[in-house]
Amino acid sequence: MKAVIQRVTYASVEVDQKIISSIKNGLLILLGIGIEDTIEDIKWLSNKISNLRIFEDEKEIMNHSIKDTNGNAIVVSQFTLMANTKKGNRPSYIQAAKPDVSVPLYEQFVQQLENDIGKKVGTGIFGADMKIDLRNDGPVTIIIDTKNK
Repeated sequence: MKAVIQRVTYASVEVDQKIISSIKNGLLILLGIGIEDTIEDIKWLSNKISNLRIFEDEKEIMNHSIKDTNGNAIVVSQFTLMANTKKGNRPSYIQAAKPDVSVPLYEQFVQQLENDIGKKVGTGIFGADMKIDLRNDGPVTIIIDTKNK
C-alpha cells in the first residue's frame, strides 16, 4: 500500500462537474492498493498517517498531528501509485490490486482512518474520473509505502 500525503489548506474532489468532497486545513491522501496488501497494512498506515507530526505548533515547528490540530482528511484511491516504470515507457500496473480486492481495502482504510482521527473522512468515487483541486501547504508532501516499514 502506498500513500502520498499532502498537507493542504484546501482540497476538493470533483466528479462530473460536481464537488463530492472538500476540506480546509488537513490532509489529502492519495492511496494506491497493491495485490499483496492486507488489513495489517491498513492499520499500520492509518496509524502512521494519523500520528504524523507535520503540522506546525506555535513556534512554527512541525510538531502536531492531524489529531492534534483537529484537521480534516480526504482519501482518494489512485491505482497509478502502484506503477512500475523500470522497463520501457509505458507504466505497468500489474502490482495494483483489482477492484474486487482494492474496493473493500479502500473502504476499510477510510473507516480505519475515521476511527483513528475521530472524525468523518472525505472520499473520491472509486474508479471515477476525478478532478482534484488542492492548495499544498508548505509545501509538505510525504510518501509512505507499507512495504518499507
